[in-house]
Amino acid sequence: MNSEFDKKAGLNPLLAVQSLLQGMSMVMRKELRKFVLIPMLINFLLYSAMLYLGYVYIGALMLQFIPDWLQWLSWLIYPVFFISFFVAGFFTFTLLANLIASPFYGGLSAKTQQIIRGDTVPIQEQALSKVLFSELKRIVYLLSRAIPIAIISVIPGLNLIAPILWGLFGAWGMSMEYFAYPLENQGLLFKEQREALKTVRIGALSFGGIVLLVLTIPVLNIVMPPIAVISATIYRDKLAVK
Repeated sequence: MNSEFDKKAGLNPLLAVQSLLQGMSMVMRKELRKFVLIPMLINFLLYSAMLYLGYVYIGALMLQFIPDWLQWLSWLIYPVFFISFFVAGFFTFTLLANLIASPFYGGLSAKTQQIIRGDTVPIQEQALSKVLFSELKRIVYLLSRAIPIAIISVIPGLNLIAPILWGLFGAWGMSMEYFAYPLENQGLLFKEQREALKTVRIGALSFGGIVLLVLTIPVLNIVMPPIAVISATIYRDKLAVK
């Protein structure tokens, strides 16, 4: 398969929607089941922990970041803080869950590609050490972008734009996260993955935005990561230069 993206196809966000719907229809196929069940269990445990920590600590955390002289604006600031912490929290836990489950997701993407393209398609599955190293590089890259947004989130006035920044950042991060698996199976490393996605930024943001939205929905966020891996593999095939 050609490693380049079709820039024209990447301008059509409907392709992202179609790919996600196809991924949902494939997730419980018998051939994919062994790559899906363990990541689902990992997601269940981590998101349960996140919801518990959020329930216990998020209220107190928000109070620390709102000075007394702005308490009269709490009706506006509270929702802004909540959305920012909510997106940042889910994004962080998703990265952690994907880091743990990455060995399964590489195989899931490879098997998906074989199903949609045929068993004769060559797959360049990466060694576990290389997969984990690539995942860590991606996390470092995303954290270097997340920290400035986190700082903006606690500055009165500027924090009003924080939810928008978190949303765009989260959509881009999710596209990078889930496209990584089919691209790694083609032998593309982190830097090459990032450059490829930049050529289809609208499509990547559309795909990542939908994934991020579904990840905020309880129960669905447990099954969404493997669906996103399958869907990204399908979408990668649609974007390939024929």
